[in-house]
Amino acid sequence: QVQLVESGGGLVHPGGSQRLSCAASRNIFGITVFSIKDLGWYRQAPGNQRELVAAISPDGSTNYTDSVEGRFTISRDNANTMVYLQKKNLKPEETAGYYCNTIPYTDPYWGQGTQVTVSS
Repeated sequence: QVQLVESGGGLVHPGGSQRLSCAASRNIFGITVFSIKDLGWYRQAPGNQRELVAAISPDGSTNYTDSVEGRFTISRDNANTMVYLQKKNLKPEETAGYYCNTIPYTDPYWGQGTQVTVSS
């Protein structure tokens, strides 16, 4: 049973922009539960461990890993149980599968992710 569904990935040129979306199942979360959770975007490149790149708290406070600070923006829409990641000035080394989950992550919630390929 898929809990979180990511979308919006694909091929993008270096320096380009892209917006990822994550839809949380209301059957599982409900609006109230979703709105009180810390949420994050993670990514995993081939041969690497999955890393947290962006986080957003229930009150909208955000944090980013140093490598994406100033280029990525995480946001949330509690009413629609959605999380977004706006990315700009993308780099080839950011080619990876991107996933959303709670913070700390909850194993049963991992979705299929969305593949982002940054290449010319």
